Amino acid sequence: MNYMLSLLKEIVAKRRLIWDLSKADFKKRFVGSYFGIVWMFIQPIVTVFIYWFIFGEYGFKSTPPIPNASYVIWLVPGIVPWFFFSEALNTGTNCLQEYNYLVKKVVFRVEILPIIKLISALIVHAFFVLIMFALNLISGKMPLITWIQVLYYSFAAGMLALALSYFTSSVQVFFKDMSQIVSICLQFGMWMAPIMYDEGMFSDKAPWVATVLKLNPFYYIVAGYRDSMLTGDWFFERPRLTLYYWAVTLILLLFGLKIFKKLRPHFSDVL
Repeated sequence: MNYMLSLLKEIVAKRRLIWDLSKADFKKRFVGSYFGIVWMFIQPIVTVFIYWFIFGEYGFKSTPPIPNASYVIWLVPGIVPWFFFSEALNTGTNCLQEYNYLVKKVVFRVEILPIIKLISALIVHAFFVLIMFALNLISGKMPLITWIQVLYYSFAAGMLALALSYFTSSVQVFFKDMSQIVSICLQFGMWMAPIMYDEGMFSDKAPWVATVLKLNPFYYIVAGYRDSMLTGDWFFERPRLTLYYWAVTLILLLFGLKIFKKLRPHFSDVL
């Protein structure tokens, strides 16, 4: 816990440096690219279109559980936070290798590198949140006061990604296959959260499935985004799920920081 408090003080003290490095990291992605920032949107938009085509209008005709909501309007609040979480975790896993020249500097606090990647992913996420708002307005839905709650759930998703990144990034230095394992787990994890489908579809044949899905911490994020955008429910209306989510996230964060601290003295030797 003392280690976490000292890290928080370091983040506050070097907030300007962290922000500048995060902006530089964001801009670096598109250096030398002809279309630049456009590529940031192409893959997620194509992904949404594919799921809409398969599960929406022309495929299996999945019916959203929200009245008067099209499949796309129901899908987007679930998949937008997943794009953010998966990007933050993927890039965070490789951050120590990418910034190995900073890791080798004795005076640099390497614990801020996963945070830099998280903020860089958050900049991208902000664009998609604006698109999500625009889609709802275009579809004729009136803004809800709970839309502001997206900020809270974005913070929650970011903390979960950061907690996992501290573990995966520190292990990645010594075990290069960790990034591949993370990618596979994210592909599998996407289907373990009800993003493309409603967990209510199992209520008749396998009611226990909904309970199992709720054990996935990301279920809380998906449900929260949809509560905020579509139903107008607040996070405190899910008290048990909220407590469970933050308990799991805090445990993962403490565990990740412990592993990171233990392996940190050996980073520069390996890199």
